[in-house]
Amino acid sequence: MRHLEALAYSLILGGALGNAFDRVARGQVIDYLDFHLRGVHWPAFNIADMAITGGAVVLASLLGYGDAKPASPAGS
Repeated sequence: MRHLEALAYSLILGGALGNAFDRVARGQVIDYLDFHLRGVHWPAFNIADMAITGGAVVLASLLGYGDAKPASPAGS
């Protein structure tokens, strides 16, 4: 469990640092993965964005998001 948490934080931090490096070195972040399917356009992204998203998904699953339980009525 701790290894997955460390992996999640590492992916988020690594992706953020990758985008920050591009911003400083090139003045912009270059998104080079751009997909179109049957007239639908998916927003462009890069490997750093994938790392951030993957880390966030792993972290959210570890924290229990998505396992929402209905709130109990007040006074019960």
